[in-house]
This record gives sequence, structure tokens and C-alpha cells, in this order.
Amino acid sequence: MTEQIPITVLIVDDHPIVRQGMETLLAMQEGITVAGSVEHGAAAVGFIQEQLADVVLMDLNMPELGGIEATRQIRTLSPHTQIVVLTSYHEDAMVFPAIKAGALSYLLKSATPDEVVAAVRAASRREARLHPRIAQRLMSEVAGVQPSLNALTSRELEVLKEIARGKDNQTIAAELNLSAKTVKTHVSNILSKLYLADRTQAAVYALRQRIVPLDEEG
Repeated sequence: MTEQIPITVLIVDDHPIVRQGMETLLAMQEGITVAGSVEHGAAAVGFIQEQLADVVLMDLNMPELGGIEATRQIRTLSPHTQIVVLTSYHEDAMVFPAIKAGALSYLLKSATPDEVVAAVRAASRREARLHPRIAQRLMSEVAGVQPSLNALTSRELEVLKEIARGKDNQTIAAELNLSAKTVKTHVSNILSKLYLADRTQAAVYALRQRIVPLDEEG
């Protein structure tokens, strides 16, 4: 097993239940240490002034000091520290200012525990993780780039065609002579590259792009 690089995390959220849940989740992960847990942005800035953390898991709407301004101050104090936003807000009025303030990743609180852990590990490597809805808006509104089938490998395109035909991972694996784990990886890559949230969106996208005739669906 590959040894995990040690990561220290500061949790910032005004809801005690959320903080407790994140502490429990992260404490279970190899190589991750919860350096602290605070209830608002001002406390987070104060923490970073006294003790560094590799990653800050940051809520946005909090008393004392909100997550956007706290992100800006922390990034100024400690450029090494990476910010992973974890919030319920997906509106442009929150998303774009948070990214501009220096947040590396932006997740919604509907994210799975595995997605949160993956985002923390990625942040320690300076790699961004964005909720698909957020990524799509950023690409279209900021960069003006639209999702393209050209981003997919030939194998990923084959898997996408089978998704559009309504087939599950086990069936796709058998038909393409792949392991189910490999198919799952391909599906994850497809969703990420096309900025889609789930298989249903992928199927609709494929049909709209006419890579599978409509009469083949299902």
C-alpha cells in the first residue's frame, strides 16, 4: 500500500454537528490529522496565525467572519495552506468570490464522505476538486469553454455509449472485457471531463450529441 503524505486539516463551520462529523470522518483516514476545529472565519484566521495547517475545510456563511473573507486572509497569511470550501451554497454570488479569494476547491455539503476526503488529499497536492455543477458554470462563465467529447479517450467514449444505452457497470464490463472497477473509473472520468453530475446526465448528453441513435436508447 502506498504511504499517504501527512496532511493537517483545520475544520471551519458554525454548526457543531457538521464539525463533529468532519472530525470523525477525517480522523479515520490514514495520514490525515485534524489540527483544529473552529466555528467561524475569525477563529480560523486566528488559528492560522498561531499554527499552520495544510488544508482548511471552509464553510461560507458564518458569524463573526464569513468564509470568503477568511479564505482571503488565510491565503495571505499562509500561501501554503489550501482552502477547500464545503458549503450548501451554489449561487454565483458565493462561488465566484470564493474562488477569487483563493479557494482551491468548492464542494457542496451533498458531497459524499469519499468525495470530501478525496478533495482534502487533492488539495494537499495543489489539485482542485469542484462539484460538477460548479465546474460547469466556472468553465462556461469564466473560461468560456464548453464540455467536449474530444476530452474523452476512445475507451471512455465506448463506455459513454453504453451508459446512453442504459447499461450498468457490470454489463458494460462484461461487454467490453473490462473489470467493473475499471468501468467505474472510466465513468468517474467521463463525469469529471464533461462536468456532469451523474449517469443520467451523461446519458442525456450522449443522446444530445448523437453518439448513440435515439432508437437505441435502453
